[in-house]
Amino acid sequence: MNRYLKEFLHRGLVFAGFGPVILGIIFFVLEKTLDDFSVSGGQILLGIVSTYILAFVQAGVSVFNQIEHWSLPKSLLCHLGMLYAVYVICYILNSWIPFEWGVIGIFTAIFVVGYFVIWFTVYFVAKATGKKLNATLK
Repeated sequence: MNRYLKEFLHRGLVFAGFGPVILGIIFFVLEKTLDDFSVSGGQILLGIVSTYILAFVQAGVSVFNQIEHWSLPKSLLCHLGMLYAVYVICYILNSWIPFEWGVIGIFTAIFVVGYFVIWFTVYFVAKATGKKLNATLK
């Protein structure tokens, strides 16, 4: 088995359980803050399974950034594409956003802007940390 696929599966399995835990926290908060909040057993099952898969993929795709023979744009595009696909599918299946092209367009814009804000923040922090460590080593 390819070492990157093995690492993808390992990371996914290690962190996938956080998805349903976060879903449970959100349902708990909604129950405490909304007077008429209720969910059916089917909604709970769908939420647990879909957030498990969401967290699995979220953790697993971080391996794309470590494939050394891939260019930065290729790893970035694959990472972004996989995350976007799993998020939009999960959100639509759970009716967290409606399946309307206008709403999906707004979601897409927010997702892409958020992705690049986080990516550039991590990039510049890592670059500054690297410079600081290199200066310390010299």
